[in-house]
Amino acid sequence: MEAVKLKKDNLIIAKKKFRSRLIVGTGKYKTMSECAKAIKLSEADIVTVAVRRVNITNKKKPLLMDYIDPKKITYLPNTAGCFNSKEALRTLRLAREIGGWKLVKLEVLGDKKNLFPEMIETLKSTEILTKEGFKVMVYCNDDPLMAKRLENVGACAIMPLASPIGSGLGIQNKVNIKIIRSQTKLPLIIDAGLGQASDATIAMELGCDGVLVNTAIAKAKKPYEMAKAFKNAVIAGRQSFLSGRIEKSLMGNPSTPTDGII
Repeated sequence: MEAVKLKKDNLIIAKKKFRSRLIVGTGKYKTMSECAKAIKLSEADIVTVAVRRVNITNKKKPLLMDYIDPKKITYLPNTAGCFNSKEALRTLRLAREIGGWKLVKLEVLGDKKNLFPEMIETLKSTEILTKEGFKVMVYCNDDPLMAKRLENVGACAIMPLASPIGSGLGIQNKVNIKIIRSQTKLPLIIDAGLGQASDATIAMELGCDGVLVNTAIAKAKKPYEMAKAFKNAVIAGRQSFLSGRIEKSLMGNPSTPTDGII
């Protein structure tokens, strides 16, 4: 019965419902067939597609669509590898021309070593894309003030990093994530830096609406098992959050009544 209730707890982004709260990437796998199998095992409904890196147009080479059916799984074009607003805008406009995609993930990087987001360019790009009719999910730092600005210019989802992309360090600033959660009704999705399934559970227990994972699955020693682990971790974390945890206490509290002890 609990599982049935959880399935009705949909993730809603830009008025579209998704059964799974796990979003997975399509990069860094050894082969496209490995990627496709891992995604199937994760039961994710959304996959990110790096328009500048993943083949979605050259029919002479393996096409992503041959492995992952865009009619069954939502493609989320992203701007991975873009380091300024001009590159990002061009990439997403191209994605719209190729596949008609309007729900997109924006990331504009400013630091080639740590891959931190360049927030001034990100903010500018979000405003432009929103005015052009895009539904923009935005990769950003974990700054509550900047997250609010992104919301104010029309972002449809806020996607703060847990830690640097691909680092596997997990969530480094729980306080800021909680603050962002408290100030927005937009979907809040942790993006980048998760390393193991428990990181996803923690994100969900903080009240996040979902997590995006790529490297932690694709580069795991057993990607298929890790895909399943993240699926279960997201479900567990969400269920834990909805259940309402006990208050923390510095003192012990007996689990059995102390009255009437013999």
